[in-house]
Amino acid sequence: MSIFSTLLPGSKPTEDLEGAAQLPEIGGPSASKLKKTTVTLGAYVGVFALFGVIVRLAGANPFGVFGAMLRASVLNGGSVEQALLTAIPISLAALAVAVPARAGLVNVGGEGQLIMGAVAATGIGVAVGALVPGPIAWILMAVGGAAAGATWAGISALLRTYLDASEAVTTLLMNFVANDVMLYLIYQPWRDKLSSGQPQSAPLAHSAQLPALFGSQLNIGILAAAGLAATTWYLLRKSHWGFALRIVGGNPEAARRAGLPIKRLLISSMLVGGALAGLGGMLNLAGLELQLRPGITATFGYVAFLASWLGRHDPIKVVLAAVAFSAITLSGNGIQLGYGLDGSIVDVLLALIVVAPLALSKTRKAWS
Repeated sequence: MSIFSTLLPGSKPTEDLEGAAQLPEIGGPSASKLKKTTVTLGAYVGVFALFGVIVRLAGANPFGVFGAMLRASVLNGGSVEQALLTAIPISLAALAVAVPARAGLVNVGGEGQLIMGAVAATGIGVAVGALVPGPIAWILMAVGGAAAGATWAGISALLRTYLDASEAVTTLLMNFVANDVMLYLIYQPWRDKLSSGQPQSAPLAHSAQLPALFGSQLNIGILAAAGLAATTWYLLRKSHWGFALRIVGGNPEAARRAGLPIKRLLISSMLVGGALAGLGGMLNLAGLELQLRPGITATFGYVAFLASWLGRHDPIKVVLAAVAFSAITLSGNGIQLGYGLDGSIVDVLLALIVVAPLALSKTRKAWS
């Protein structure tokens, strides 16, 4: 019996296969789901236990380090707000990975696309931010940031579709080019003469900065990011474009035979992803950083890449993973201040968290 016989109307499987198909799982579906959940939780407990061993080998008390991580990320209101602000560029850069992934592409260029979005927003914001009302400045900066991110991703998309160059390699290399472009600008033509020698741009005018929400540290950028995430979910799940991307990513040959414009779909997925990351760079600049400087993205693009893979490129799961990773990334400061460890040790924890579901998937395949 082929798979199509179970899908086509009027087709009937043979009696033996029909009976086998109707047999319930041992213990029932609830027991199977409970077992899967238990195994998954056990794997993550193992992840934190392994991280504790690494911390201990580094000369620190694991329980004290975990406590410092919690205090620095979620146990006080200020830390939660900071984690949410950090999650804005990470979540949008993670969506920049998720959208092309639906078409079978690997976008490792979120870092560069964030940087270029921030660069474009800086140029526009410094030039016109003090001359136009705030909402107009925000719109102009958003359009510029989205266009810069889309352009940066579009270069790799064209290389992929017309020269068959690996987009994973080209997007990664474009990150370093974007960083060099930013450094040139803030060391030379855009350098703030009032910065006491620090390589950074002039700050945005007050009217160009995103306003705070209800007197908190949060700003309207978090509402914009939520709206963009919801729009991305709708496009990928409900639109014809998203459906076509899934066909291209799942079965390129079927997409070709169906007459789908494969090159156009591949390019559009990268353009949309790059635009999302560019908007993330703009929101990070206008809502938090307020001026262009070295390390403005703080490797957010690479953390976003891990978040997208952990969320299996599902927009909702990706955003949740981005928020969690933002809190973990922020907790590195507490570890460094409280225990003298390099704050980048949290990157080890992020890697373990991403590897855990991959290991579980391989284990389940071996058992089946």
